[in-house]
Amino acid sequence: MTSVASRVRCDIDFDRPGRQAGYLRAPHSRNTSGWGVVEIPIYVFKNGTGPTLLLTGGVHGDEYEGQIAVSRLAQTLKLEDLSGRLILIPALNLPAALNATRISPIDGRDINRCFPGNAAGSFSEMLAHYIANFIVPLADAAVDLHTAGHSADCTPSTNMHYVDDAALRARTMAAASAFAAPYNVVFWGVDEGATLTSTVERRNTLCLGTEIGGWGRVSVEGVRLGERGVRNMLKHLGMLTGVPETVQRDSTPGTRHMMVRDPAAYSFAPVNAIFEPRHVAGEPVQKGQTAGFLHFIEDVDHPQQEVQYGASGILWMAAGPGRVQRGDCVAVVMQDYAEPTA
Repeated sequence: MTSVASRVRCDIDFDRPGRQAGYLRAPHSRNTSGWGVVEIPIYVFKNGTGPTLLLTGGVHGDEYEGQIAVSRLAQTLKLEDLSGRLILIPALNLPAALNATRISPIDGRDINRCFPGNAAGSFSEMLAHYIANFIVPLADAAVDLHTAGHSADCTPSTNMHYVDDAALRARTMAAASAFAAPYNVVFWGVDEGATLTSTVERRNTLCLGTEIGGWGRVSVEGVRLGERGVRNMLKHLGMLTGVPETVQRDSTPGTRHMMVRDPAAYSFAPVNAIFEPRHVAGEPVQKGQTAGFLHFIEDVDHPQQEVQYGASGILWMAAGPGRVQRGDCVAVVMQDYAEPTA
């Protein structure tokens, strides 16, 4: 734990054996309640000896599969089956989850771009500060369950940042194999330094993310992978008995490790328009192939504009909304993982 002051309060005793269910109470002064709070559900299971695993869902409010998987685990896990400590926050960004939006309706911030936070900052910054300073230090491993929300569709996967520590990288890839999504994507990212995952990694702690759904819906397969994956992680860490179930729906025996390293793997919309994609997530694509067309229905006889893939591989992220703005990412291509030579 840390002595850094926080405006967030929690009635959970993280060291007490047993099952506890309570709330993180984050102050939110509003027109109708000057001393109001937002109550964010949190569960802690502690039994015997073993590591501490942190499971979070709902960091983005329109990503539902993780919220369901973590909530269901909290309600079905038998304490006597567990060895160690499990911390579950099904909907960390609760205001966004209740609003079905990626960002918080309170301050308009993406909490996953606010870490390590600021105790004196906006609501999202304040909450990120509490998580980074009071929850993350407790964890020996963490899984932050995400989907592509309303912004894209995705090929179901775990994901991880490329970390320089070779031992941590190997441990994380082994954990990804145990979680057993069809793919695990090692990526360098566009804007990753202020994420929850990066905050965990800076402590040299194993951390996985997921992308197990998208287009703002609840994926049947994504929920299945999320529920299986969190229990697989508990087994992998020795917190539950048994061996992780790693066989895929198509009988593939395990996880295929991929990467997004080349900036050319990202395709962006150069203008505001309607984007017509030409492929769905999971399809193989080629560099120079048409990713889609931009349509300008507001202008008479304005010709369509082509967007191409900048790299060959498998389409990891495919465009979600039909209307895009300049700078929106409309495709991300993943390739088979290879250790960098430099």
